[in-house]
Formats: sequence, C-alpha cells, structure tokens
Amino acid sequence: MDRVIRWGVLATGGIAAAFTADLLKTAGAEVVAVGSRSDASAQAFAERFKIPRAYGSWAELAGDEDVDVVYVATPHSAHREAAGLCLEAGRAVLCEKAFTLNAREAEELVSLARQRERFLMEAMWTYCNPLIRRMVDLVRDGAIGEVHTVQADFGIEGPFAADHRLRDPAQGGGALLDLGVYPVSFAQLVLGEPDVVQAHALLSDEGVDLNTGMLLGWSGSGASALLSCSVTGDTPRTASVTGTKGRIDFPRGFFHPERFVLHRAGQDPEEFTAEGDRPNFAHEAEEVMRCLRAGETESPLVPLDGSLAVMRTLDAVRDRIGVRYPREVTQA
Repeated sequence: MDRVIRWGVLATGGIAAAFTADLLKTAGAEVVAVGSRSDASAQAFAERFKIPRAYGSWAELAGDEDVDVVYVATPHSAHREAAGLCLEAGRAVLCEKAFTLNAREAEELVSLARQRERFLMEAMWTYCNPLIRRMVDLVRDGAIGEVHTVQADFGIEGPFAADHRLRDPAQGGGALLDLGVYPVSFAQLVLGEPDVVQAHALLSDEGVDLNTGMLLGWSGSGASALLSCSVTGDTPRTASVTGTKGRIDFPRGFFHPERFVLHRAGQDPEEFTAEGDRPNFAHEAEEVMRCLRAGETESPLVPLDGSLAVMRTLDAVRDRIGVRYPREVTQA
C-alpha cells in the first residue's frame, strides 16, 4: 500500500511545471517521464526537473508501461484527445480542469475509463483540500442549517492580447473554462447540480467570454448561487455559503484556501486554518496515489459523475451567453 507511484507528465506549460514541482516534493511520488508534441520541449522540461525519459509525442508517453498515471496539462481543447490516448493505452489519468471542452467529450472520456476499468479523475484540487472537505462536513452536519445561498467569484486582471490562449476559441479560451469552473464546482459541491441556469456575459471579438455572471437555482430547496468569472479585472476571489443558522466565509483564494470562518448566531466567529505547509498540488496528487494503491478507478472526493454535472452546467452557461467553440460547430 506504500508503493511508489510513477508519474508521467503530458505537456510542458506553466501548469505542468507547477504540478511537477509540487509532485517532486510529495512523498511516494516519482516523475519518470514527460511527453510533448515537440522533442525539444520535452527534453528541456526533462532537464529542468531531472526526469529520466522525454518523449516527443503523446503516444510514446502513453505507451510507456513504466508509467502508472499520466497528468494531462494541455489546454482544454486537447483534454479529450490526450486523456483518451492514455486511457486507451492502459494508463491511469489525472486530467486538468475544465475536464474537457464540453459535456459530450467528458461523457466520452468517462465511458472509456469505465469500459477499460482505468482510473480517471479531474484535477479539481479544490475538492481535495482539507479545509474544503472540513467545510463540506460542517454543512452536512447542519452547522449552518439549510443552505440557501452560495456566492463565489474568480477574476484576473487583463487585458489579454488577441493572440493569447485566453482569447482563442479553438483552445477553449475565455473566462468560463479557465476560471468559472471554480465557482461552479464550489457551488455544486455544496448544492449539487442545478436545474435552473441563467447567465450574462461580455464577449470578445473572437467570440469567447471575457466577463460572465451566473445565477444557478435549485427548485426543490429554493437555493441559489450567484457566481462570476472574469479576465477583465482582479475580483476578490472569495466565496461564502449561507444557511438558515449561519454562514461560512472563505477569504481571497477560496479555491485553495488556507483558512475560513464559521459564523453562527449568538456565537463568536470560529476560524479554521490549514495545518502545516504543504505544496499546493500535494492533496490531489495524494488522493490519486491513494486510489491507485487501493485499486480504485474513481475518487470519492472528485467523483466522475460530479465532473460530468459541472460540465453540463458550463455547457448551459455557454448556451445562455452564446459561446460555441469551432470544433463544436464542425461536429454539429
């Protein structure tokens, strides 16, 4: 149960570098290979992180039987292809968020993983964070009563040039898939999949969303979530969950929190803080490795059905704001 898990890294961009750096600090993990569409990029990445094998194609990495699990760190538009290639080759997969471009591609990946009985997980590190898990326990135990409202935002300062990835529809650009996935995932962790989705957005000349507001609703309970994402301004990046008996507030950086505050009527505020100084990506990497050692093909912390539900909501938001990616147009 303590066996070392051997990782392969697919792609060599910024998120791949950040994850790999943290993985090298995580007990029980060994990075044994990296794959890219370029030999030069793979070799440079391997030299930077002292990784023994570098491949100039995704297929070569996927075919490396010495790799237990592949971390897919490509843009959203390539998640379906890259993760599918690895699953087909028998590798377990941790795939960056947003899971895919749309729910249809996510369903294809999940179906493939289940058919092949291979581990697959979306890299929603928020769900693996101990403080987020503590919040969920408090809510389920009735600490703040019946939840009626969730609020969350994630915005970064722009502007971004027209040739930037975030402005490119072919790469799934825009605020929603890069940033909006966090508020949506946070709300659905607490309340489940909504049955009402409303949205409004500012679109770029290229047709991606630059600033998006979302109102999600749950008809059964009457609960609602007010969410936003933006690549035009640095928003507070906070979140709160309000119930009939109290409220839980997350300060800036709610998606990887170091603390939160529980407010209850008639009681002093109670602060919960992170224990120790852990690498940012350690918790999700440890969850993947725990699952692999236990022979599990899905994580109970980041269930595949939950990832599918989030993708359906993101699809619904894009439908409301009029955003379609080029591949979706050609596939229609």
